[in-house]
Formats: sequence, structure tokens, C-alpha cells
Amino acid sequence: MTKASPLLRVGWGPWLSRTPPPRSLGVAVAAGLIAVQTAVLLLLKKLASDNAFGAVYLIGVLVIATGWGPGLTLAMAALSAIAYSGFRNWPEHGVVMSQLQDWVVLVVYVVVALVAHALAGTARKRAADAAKRRQESEASGAALGDLAGRQAALRRIATLVARGAPASEIFPAVAEELAHCLGVTDTSLWRYESDDTATLVAAYEGTGHAERKPVGTRWPVRGDNIVAKVARTGGPARLDDDQTATGDIPALVRGLGLRAGVGTPIIVERRLWGAAVVGSRQVMSLPPDTEERVAEFTELVATAIANAEAHSALKASRARIVTAADDARRRLERDLHDGAQQRLVSLAVQLRLIEAEVPPELGSVKGRIARVVAELAAASADLQEIARGIHPAIVSSGGLGPALKSLARRCPIPVTLNLAIEERLSESTEIAAYYVVAEALTNAARHAHASGVDIDAKAQGSDLVLSIRDDGAGGADSSQGSGLLGLIDRVEAIGGHLRVLSPPGAGTTLQVVIPISA
Repeated sequence: MTKASPLLRVGWGPWLSRTPPPRSLGVAVAAGLIAVQTAVLLLLKKLASDNAFGAVYLIGVLVIATGWGPGLTLAMAALSAIAYSGFRNWPEHGVVMSQLQDWVVLVVYVVVALVAHALAGTARKRAADAAKRRQESEASGAALGDLAGRQAALRRIATLVARGAPASEIFPAVAEELAHCLGVTDTSLWRYESDDTATLVAAYEGTGHAERKPVGTRWPVRGDNIVAKVARTGGPARLDDDQTATGDIPALVRGLGLRAGVGTPIIVERRLWGAAVVGSRQVMSLPPDTEERVAEFTELVATAIANAEAHSALKASRARIVTAADDARRRLERDLHDGAQQRLVSLAVQLRLIEAEVPPELGSVKGRIARVVAELAAASADLQEIARGIHPAIVSSGGLGPALKSLARRCPIPVTLNLAIEERLSESTEIAAYYVVAEALTNAARHAHASGVDIDAKAQGSDLVLSIRDDGAGGADSSQGSGLLGLIDRVEAIGGHLRVLSPPGAGTTLQVVIPISA
């Protein structure tokens, strides 16, 4: 930043200003200087020769030359020369410029005065230029500081958006950052609803002000006000005096002492989602770039909303896919149980009846029939096992506890099961937990060569918490497209998460959390 001139700092500012002091002041100063200088010289006349005091009158000439215009400067030079001539010649020759030496003094005074006046003009110009550069530098520094502050605020909001923070965290942060960046005391975010109302989703009223805006309330979008204008036009809107606004929202705004404001639309995926409004408690026009500066934040808000909606839509889509797959599995299991399996059982019964009617002398025939019946029974058992793998009917009929106990009994390796589930959970939660445990037991027995498995299942708050540990070979990697990857997708599709801990040689642990009401 440019520093002030030393002359300006010690009080020479008016002397070096582009505009000289008033002429009347200059005349008074000039007359006073001549009178004072003459009086002083009369008192000191006996101390030195008269010629030694010629330079004293130049002091007054220089003072006038540096502070006033050329006319007064020349007049001061002439009067000073006449005064000096009179002082030097009095009383022998009077004060008349009668000698050549008097005219030489006059010429010298005039030349010195003009040179001093020119130098003073140059100094004034340079001082004014320096002051202008200083002001420009200060303005530039302020602008850079303002820009840096805005960029820092935008980065903070962008960081929240990038890490997927919820709207309940992003919206208040945007309202506060807007107030700080724009230097206003009131900001708010509104979401337009399908019934011509707007919901206040966030508000900031500055430090020291109690929060009086009813966040979460819905207001009719009607009348002539900022929120209604943005809704009608889909573009920015401003009111420099909110006393002229009409509708329900202005009544709320005026009750808070707000008098002027600017609103900018929040556009999400080419549709009008809501509006960001900044307000002032003074009747004044907000800066002309207010809409542009607010739009920088609304773009980030729109991105956050779009991301949240996309994530929600993806989550809902995954949940629908899982539900559809489970429904298909359930129908297939029912068809197998009620169709093919029942037919096999019926065939076995009919063969038993035929076997009973075969004469004793046809023992070989009876033996063959018995073997066919046994094969049918085995096929029926295999089909039942397949149907159980397609969809665990025991979960639907008995709940998660009996289903996990059934898995533990059928597992070829010892299973320790600790259950702390007192009530039935949602079907999607129970089915997801069943498949996780079934896959973990299969992996432990077939691939990890474990000697035992410990299973803990408990309802904790609003979640079902599962922990499945084996002492097998470890080294399971869910990123390699194994069955674990499908389990992770299933669990995350209903809002849960699954973590795999499987260091080589130290067994595998699955940590699962599933919402009970998923």
C-alpha cells in the first residue's frame, strides 16, 4: 500500500493541495509577512549591513509562491522588492525604486517567486497523484479482501457439499455465510411447494439477534413481494422499500424490522426449487452486484440439493430393486414348494402305495420301487434346500431369531449364537440380516476353513447390529466381486452399512448395522 507523503503527514496537506487557499487569505498573509519582516529588520538594522537583509524578504515570497496562484505570487514579489528598497534607502532616498540595484532586486524576487511557484505546483501535483494512488491502493486492497472473504466462504460451503453434508447443515451455513459476505443482518432460504406455498428452510438474523423467524413454517406465495416475484419470474427480484410489498410474507418481514431486500432463484436441474433472500433493516438500495453475489451461493445450494435428490433417488431405486428381487424369490420359492416339491411328495406317496400292492414273490420289484421312493425323497429334500436358499420362508413365518438358529444348526462347523432381539423387525431388515449370516457361514465353512463362528445379533436403538467372527484363514476382499459385494449392496440399499475386517491369517469379522425400520 502506498504510504502518505512526509509533508502530508506533518500538516502540509492544504499547502500541497491542487486547490490553493482563498485569495483573501493570501493577501492577508502577504501583508502580514511584509509588515512583520519590515518590523523585525528595523529592530535588527544595527546588527548588520542593510544588504544582508535582502534575503529575509524572500521568505515571504516563498511562502506565498508555494501556497497561492501566480498573480498573488508576482504581487508579493513586487511588494517585497519595494519594501526592501524602502527599508534600505529610508530616509535618504525614500521608498521610490530610483536606483538600478532596486530593479535588480525586483527581477531577482520575481524570478525566485516564479521558480518557487512552479516547483510548488509540481510538488502539489505529485502529492495529489500520491494521494490518488493511495486511495486506489486502499480501494484495491479492500476489494481483494472482500473477494478473498467471498472465496473463503464459497470454499467452506463447497466443502460441505462435496462431503455430502445433509441439507439441515448446508442451508443454515449458506444463510450465515451470505450475511457475512454481503454485510447484511438478515438472510433466508425458501423452498417452493406444489400448493403455491413456500417453506422457510433456513434463516440467519446476525449475532446478537434472537432467532425469530419460524424456520420450517409454510407461507402462501402471493402478493407483491420478493419471494412471490422470484416464483413468478424465475429470476432475481429486489425491493428497496418493503413498505410497498403485499402478501403474507412481507408482514413477517416487517415484523422483524426489515425494510429492503434482494432475492435470487435456486435452480435445480432446470426447475425452480426455491429462493435465497437477503434483507436490510434500512430503507436503502443494496449494491447493484448483490444478485450476482447471492447467485454464487445459490449455485452451490442447487448442487447440494441435486446431489441429495440424486442420492435419495439412487437409494430408493436400489431399495426397490432389492424388494423386487425378494418378491421374485418369494414367488419362486412358493412355486417350488407348492408345485414341484408337492408333486415329488405325491409321486413318492403313490409309489409307496404301489409298493404295498406288489406281491411278496416280486421282491426285486419292491426293492426297485423303494429305491425310487428314496431318490424322490432325496430330490424333495434337495429342492427344499434350494427353495430355502432362494427365499428364506422361515424368516417370514418365524422371524429372524428362529431363522438364524436354523442356519446355525445346519452349518457344518460349530456356531455360537448370541441373540438379543425381542420383537419382530421389518421384513427387509430380517431378510438382509439372514442373507448376511448365511453368506458368512458358507464362506467360513467352505473357503476360510474355520473351526468355529461366533454370531452376535442385537437390537440397539433404531438399528440391528450384527457381528459375525470366524477363526479361519482371513484375507477376504469384498472388492473382488465375491458374495460379500452383493451383501454390501443389499445392506446399503436399505440404509445400512457393512464393514469387512479380514487380515490374512487372523480370521474374518463382519460388522453390520441395518435400520430396524428399513
